[in-house]
Amino acid sequence: MEAESGYKTPKRPIPEPLRGSEIGTFAHNTVAVRIPNIGRRILAENDFSPEIMARLQALIGDIPYGRICPLRDPTAPDSGDWARYVEPYVDQNWLQVPWFFAETYFYRRVLETTGYFRPGAGHGVDPYGRQKREGLESSQEAILAVAAHVNALLSRDESKPEDLSRLLKMNLWGNQADLSLWPAGHGEGPGHADDQARDAHLLADDSQRAGELLGASQGQRSRVDFILDNAGLELVNDLALADYLLGSQTAGRVRFHLKSHPTFVSDAMIEDVEQTVAFLLVAPNAEGRSFGQRLRDHLEEGRLQLEDSFFWTSPLALWEMPAQLRSVLGSAYLIVNKGDANYRRSLGDRHWPYTTPVAEALRYLPAPWVALRVAKSEVAIGLSLEQTRELDRIDPAWKVDGRWGMIQLVIL
Repeated sequence: MEAESGYKTPKRPIPEPLRGSEIGTFAHNTVAVRIPNIGRRILAENDFSPEIMARLQALIGDIPYGRICPLRDPTAPDSGDWARYVEPYVDQNWLQVPWFFAETYFYRRVLETTGYFRPGAGHGVDPYGRQKREGLESSQEAILAVAAHVNALLSRDESKPEDLSRLLKMNLWGNQADLSLWPAGHGEGPGHADDQARDAHLLADDSQRAGELLGASQGQRSRVDFILDNAGLELVNDLALADYLLGSQTAGRVRFHLKSHPTFVSDAMIEDVEQTVAFLLVAPNAEGRSFGQRLRDHLEEGRLQLEDSFFWTSPLALWEMPAQLRSVLGSAYLIVNKGDANYRRSLGDRHWPYTTPVAEALRYLPAPWVALRVAKSEVAIGLSLEQTRELDRIDPAWKVDGRWGMIQLVIL
């Protein structure tokens, strides 16, 4: 299915962006508390040179009241883009600028500070590599369960209509594994005891409609694109859904859109996919190894395609995507939009009323789109006023505590 919206921006007037200056919000807590703490974790988990450590400490100490300044990273491939992104905010402090800009700017400043794009000891070093490795290792039992589940589905003579909706839900709840909020091995992340509890925490559930859409695909002629979020257990769930789509011939190709450099602690890059497949290939049981072997075959034979873009590490809204990327996404049968940060990007990280109809805010999308998102920020649409009032009553932190999920489908 190829769909091309005639609109390039949301239908309604675009609201103001969330900012860290909004005291008492998760945005303020992120800029004032969480980001400096992430910086301290980078210091603790890496063996950088004293010079790099000093620069990181200076960056951390500058938040939140220091001034936004241009990057000093002239040889980096995205330096020209970041000069444009920063220009409107020079000399504002970290709380005054839009929250999404502050976060993406911080993670890009980390790479400037560690010399990720420059020749030297920090070149190509993922500052979050240890967290990602520990995230895989500490989730091994859950990862092997995912492998066993998709193996069982693909071993049957024929698929069942409910397989896809169940896999979409499984993929959604994998988004609770977010190392920027809940570091690997700390055991403090949100979770639900069983499927009944998970379904009770779905604020929007278009899984059946999305499953039916996928089931009606043109099979080998169709391509499903994933805009990916986290590495680790979430990425394993993404790979399981991709494996099922390919193995059941629901899709002929799956394309993963990944980050071009380390960001948001656990966001997935091409090398994270490759490392995850390698991890599965040496799993301690045959279930994990057979899953890994199929994934390696999909990659080698071009059925599973990996693409990265500096757009996904930019502070831009999704409606500001380059024409070439829009064309690529527009040729997909379905876009699977993963996670909270990508959900925020799709809405420009702005103060949309929670009751905004999904299709009105997302009319600019170039193809059918399904969001699989666990709420970890104060951005949401497609809810009823009664829902939000009840949520405020039973769980005042529902917008940010990672306990509530949404599966929202848009077909324009």
